[in-house]
Amino acid sequence: MPPLAADLSCELLVIGGGFSGLWTALLAKHRDPARDVVLVEGGRIADGASGRNGGFVSPSLTHGISNGSERWPDEMPELLRLGHANLDAMEIAIESLRIDCGFRRADEFTVAVQEHQVADLLRAADTAQALGERVEMLDAAAVRSRVRSASYLGAIVEPGIGLVDPARLAWGLLRACRSLGVRVFEGTPVVSLDRDGALMVASTPSARVTAGRVAMATNAYPPLLKRVSHYVVPVYDYVLMSEPLTVEQWAAIGWDGREGMSDAGNQFHYYRTTDDGRILWGGYDAIYHRGNGFGVEHEVDHAAFARLAEHFFQTFPALEGLSFTHGWGGAIDTCSRFSPFWGMAHGGRTAYVAGYTGLGVGSSRFGAEVMLDLLDGQETERTRLSMVRSRPLPFPPEPLRSLGINWTTRSLAAADRSGGRRNLWLRALDRLGLGFDS
Repeated sequence: MPPLAADLSCELLVIGGGFSGLWTALLAKHRDPARDVVLVEGGRIADGASGRNGGFVSPSLTHGISNGSERWPDEMPELLRLGHANLDAMEIAIESLRIDCGFRRADEFTVAVQEHQVADLLRAADTAQALGERVEMLDAAAVRSRVRSASYLGAIVEPGIGLVDPARLAWGLLRACRSLGVRVFEGTPVVSLDRDGALMVASTPSARVTAGRVAMATNAYPPLLKRVSHYVVPVYDYVLMSEPLTVEQWAAIGWDGREGMSDAGNQFHYYRTTDDGRILWGGYDAIYHRGNGFGVEHEVDHAAFARLAEHFFQTFPALEGLSFTHGWGGAIDTCSRFSPFWGMAHGGRTAYVAGYTGLGVGSSRFGAEVMLDLLDGQETERTRLSMVRSRPLPFPPEPLRSLGINWTTRSLAAADRSGGRRNLWLRALDRLGLGFDS
């Protein structure tokens, strides 16, 4: 799509062409087909986290049941119901819109790779089962019978998550938006956003957009509202993609169910299979650059790629010699509570959502619904949630931000090496409800 070349006006302006922005534009047209919607993207559609992530579509809105139960225990039954309904609605939309993105339901294994993690997973399974979730605990023999790795000591199985090619999903949502009349402009960064009476004016390098309402879906990108920068930091995550495995290589590791996989460490890996027989392997590092550093210069980190490859062959030594054909990195918008938060600005004319912390493929659709509720002035079961009405604790300003994040990262790595024992710093963060992980 070409960049914006001339001034225009619309009812709703969506800033950002990732999942949050695409779902917002699409759902706005579903709610009111006559609504005039414009979406502007500074680069290309899905060029950020939406096109670079691991492709796990979780039903969780709270970055897992344990995290949600600690923060909103009274709301968890409702949050779980809304999360499952959100994932179901995504699947229905993908089917009805005929989006070819390889979406499928699968089990997700969270595997213990150290002894102390087995007890952690048992507690997590108890919490989930008490809330009616259909999770199952596997011992070492049971999990190894399904995916062969001597590093596995046990696992939680969560049934029915989604797995998807995220970039193809985003491009499919783009086609659906355009088919409904959404005007989309790539290569159109918004450099300022200002109120002009009852209207909002977004300035770009070449033209201006005047809108009645604005949905800001910039996530890890530098925000247009200074207040958001207090709550979100971009951290860089890296991924490797293997060459296609041979029949013999698949036989060596099993994995016939093609489940989604992750481990239970503070610095954890996530991995899945692809439609063309490869393995996507990512995670572990979560690298913060001083001053909320953001840019293409951080998207390639050869040291991070080397660590990922080393850890891959520690997990699957039977695949020694397998090559990786692609590697990439991208920024995650993390906040101190690990889950999205919302807000309003400009007298209710602008809404924003951010802070997905790596689980935005699924929850971004819910985030879009909430933004539209807020912009339309509707009180719904979503907007009544304490999760929606509250915000995370802010990160401190620099240089304390860098010092705190770097010390937390080192402390988490030390906890992984020492049987899960959390030092005084991590215990203090736990008491304050602050978090940071990979």
